[in-house]
Amino acid sequence: MNIPNILTAIRFILIPFLGYYLFDKQYSVAVLLFLLGGITDVLDGVIARKFNMITSWGKLADPLADKLMQLTALSILTIQKIIPLPVLIIVVAKEAFMVAGSILLYKKIKLVVQANWYGKLATVVFFIAIILTIVINSGGFVNTYTDTLVNIFVIVAVVSTLFAFFMYSREFKKITSKSK
Repeated sequence: MNIPNILTAIRFILIPFLGYYLFDKQYSVAVLLFLLGGITDVLDGVIARKFNMITSWGKLADPLADKLMQLTALSILTIQKIIPLPVLIIVVAKEAFMVAGSILLYKKIKLVVQANWYGKLATVVFFIAIILTIVINSGGFVNTYTDTLVNIFVIVAVVSTLFAFFMYSREFKKITSKSK
């Protein structure tokens, strides 16, 4: 196992701890764990590309770790009534379709789907939205201005997620029509 894959594995290990501290409303610890997850994500990508350590496992596990971290945070924030349920539903539906499409492409033509710029953008925007949501709601900073700021970031994150889904869907259609 190489260094990028170890960093990805660390993200998987962080997920239950993130869930616990976020659910327990220990937001400072949850933010630190979420930030640590983000740092390991950036590091594993940079190291993998720079030192040619890209693996099939990493291509699959890296985005899975990202999504599980995000879905854990979004689920708990939804349970705590901080994030609206439709946001979680949209993200879960998009990810379910992405996983199904990725499995289909792998089974059909042995293609391991990699993240594109729009997928990475959606991940970063959601990362920022989740951090802002946790920080603002944890520090007693909630007022009309901060609530509006969080809502704007969450809306932009949902729109970027839907855009990424649309773009991946177009790619999926092109790939599957070529492989017939």
